[in-house]
Amino acid sequence: MTADRLNNIKEYYFSSKLREVNSLIKEGKPIINLGIGSPDLSPSRNVIESLSDSLIHPKAHQYQSYQGIPELRKAISLFYNTHYNVELDSDKQVLPLIGSKEGIMHISMAFLNPGDEVLIPNPGYPTYTSVTKLLQAKPVYYELEESNGWIPDINNLNKLDLSKVKLMWLNYPHMPTGSEANTEFFNNIILFAKKNNILLINDNPYSFILTNSPKSFLSNDGALDVGMELNSLSKCFNMAGWRVGMLLGKSSNIESVLKVKSNVDSGMFYGIQKGAATALNLSSEWFMDLNKEYAERREIAWKIAEKLGTTYDKNSVGLFIWARVPENIKNVDVFVDELLYKKYIFITPGKIFGTNGNKYIRISLCTKKSVLEEALNRL
Repeated sequence: MTADRLNNIKEYYFSSKLREVNSLIKEGKPIINLGIGSPDLSPSRNVIESLSDSLIHPKAHQYQSYQGIPELRKAISLFYNTHYNVELDSDKQVLPLIGSKEGIMHISMAFLNPGDEVLIPNPGYPTYTSVTKLLQAKPVYYELEESNGWIPDINNLNKLDLSKVKLMWLNYPHMPTGSEANTEFFNNIILFAKKNNILLINDNPYSFILTNSPKSFLSNDGALDVGMELNSLSKCFNMAGWRVGMLLGKSSNIESVLKVKSNVDSGMFYGIQKGAATALNLSSEWFMDLNKEYAERREIAWKIAEKLGTTYDKNSVGLFIWARVPENIKNVDVFVDELLYKKYIFITPGKIFGTNGNKYIRISLCTKKSVLEEALNRL
């Protein structure tokens, strides 16, 4: 008999849907997957060489520190200083993670008790909700709407009963909508958190994808007093399968999360840490080349969105096109399944990100231009 905590938890959408997609592939159907955000490009050659060279190090195959090797922590600290103008103590304010998804669980375990409430964006990353429920805390959704640029209305937040709210998830640049938050919003949300004694967590894996000015929540005055930031090498460095993330925050908060992490997992493989440190030290030219490719892919994805009759925001950033379906489409699930079974194109229905995504679809840019062109031709 399973634990009660699983009663309100469903299998992750992509875990189940991709089984369906893979069954069509096994039948010989020419499926084009525009659904998930798994970068298809390769990491830098320097990164791969760092991993390869590390394998002969005397300590390469031993257990590693829960806090990561000093070289990686210093690389993270330098990266934040160089690109975000944020100064962090690499020994006390930086914690490498086995992917930032791990961090969502560890943070929640460190700060939430059963019955605590958590502010979660709608639409937003489904894992915020599932982890909250697994820990028997209560999700409280705050509305993000296209009319407000997918930024929360602080006046509406202040109208909520916040007496049991312990933690609030932010995610800017936002997934799935691609909206960016400005300094004014961050300053206001920091004041809101301070007033209501809420811990803010900004999940920030998309800040270099098709953006002109990468931002960190921690660059705003007072952010470290009330919050932390998750970041990842998955999207910006094409290292999703390496599972390298990081958590940044004041030392007391990092220590709390480390208490959880050190009891439920181990340190990252040495070679992966060496490769990650190399990635974080790459020049800005890396991001320029990456975004040139994504910009070319986005041009084709925009045409796909238009061919589907949807509308979208050309100012959005990140790895996806977030598009509103035509008003005559009453059931987006049917719309998505017709594309899958008639055109053999898989895209993501917006509803999996929350009720405010019910009239939207998400198209991934993690596919070669030739494949995007083929999808466009099929339409």
